[in-house]
Amino acid sequence: MPLQDLLDAITTNTRRLVQPERLAVSEQATVDLFNSGIEDRILPPGAQAPAFSLQDARTGRTVNSADLLALGPLVINFFRGRWCPYCVTELETWRELQSEVRARGALFVAISPQTSRQNDFTLQQHALPFPLLSDPGATIAEAFGIAYSVPAPHRRYFQSILINIPHNNAGLSYHNATEASWHLPVPAVFVIRQDNTIAFSEGHADFRVRPEPATILTTLNNL
Repeated sequence: MPLQDLLDAITTNTRRLVQPERLAVSEQATVDLFNSGIEDRILPPGAQAPAFSLQDARTGRTVNSADLLALGPLVINFFRGRWCPYCVTELETWRELQSEVRARGALFVAISPQTSRQNDFTLQQHALPFPLLSDPGATIAEAFGIAYSVPAPHRRYFQSILINIPHNNAGLSYHNATEASWHLPVPAVFVIRQDNTIAFSEGHADFRVRPEPATILTTLNNL
């Protein structure tokens, strides 16, 4: 089943269960994010990929992008957090496709602003075989052109549905949250060639829409 069909089923279920006034806040936040022009800032194919050194939740070690690219092309999935059902569905889909990625000589990593502890919970809960890297403050996401700060109305919305993003991202409470702890990435996927150029990039202001894995696998075929 295409990934988008799975995500659309989540949307249908959410619209059936969540109060209209809460849905309206989320819908407006999505419109506002799109209108900010963030999709136009996403690094395009042909651009140089930003280098990174981030902590791997599984090993606790620092993972360098240069070391990964020395082994093969790299697929990078930026996701918001374990609290997002769309994100975990996407990660589980890629879990089932790891043999396809490896057969093409590529590596797959997922990056989020979550703490390494939260990334480790994600690994364990969803039995993910690939590295989950922690990007504090969404700094690397910003370098890829996909980071934003959750606006005040949407912060209150998350608090009302008991999603504590500052805790997830930085171990903080709502009361002592820093601005950086409210930073999130637009969910996006990049394919990086071994010469560090971007071969594929796609992200959407609407968190309910994700790049289709089949398209990314085709990109890997053509490298």
